[in-house]
Amino acid sequence: MSAHTITNTPTQGRGVIETISTPDGPFTIIARESDGAVLSSGWSEDEQRVLARIAPKARPAALVRGSAAASAAVRAYYDGQLDAIDDVLVAQFGAEFRMQGWLGLRDIAPGHPLTYTEFATALGRPTAVRAAASVCASNAPALFVPCHRVLRSDGTLGGFAWGVDVKRSLLQRELAHAA
Repeated sequence: MSAHTITNTPTQGRGVIETISTPDGPFTIIARESDGAVLSSGWSEDEQRVLARIAPKARPAALVRGSAAASAAVRAYYDGQLDAIDDVLVAQFGAEFRMQGWLGLRDIAPGHPLTYTEFATALGRPTAVRAAASVCASNAPALFVPCHRVLRSDGTLGGFAWGVDVKRSLLQRELAHAA
């Protein structure tokens, strides 16, 4: 399966929050202060919206403004180094299938999106298409766990927590650099 790492160690202590500019709009990162693991991220200046994507039991006790180490990977990604996001540590919390799914999302190559059906099959559960879609919908550290790389079974974009325009832009960027 995946060579990528996702930790499910509960968050204790403080988190660091940072919003940076990207070609797709402001991008907010919430990461654990202790190890830099990204807990949540997305294209919004609304910090509460990004925070709300973290499971309540996993939210930091407090947030401090600062520089998240992962922001360098975001900048590199937008500069064309698409694999810069691959090694960023993320922390997600869920049942076994969700954890497996989030790892599986990190295995989807840029420029080669899968359909929900293909994604379910890659996870070894070809009939679990809705569950595979739920894995994408519940993904908190967007970009670092690239749920935008999964499309509806008919090949259309489908939904995306941060807007279909952002999803389209990310996929176009990845297709252009992967070619």
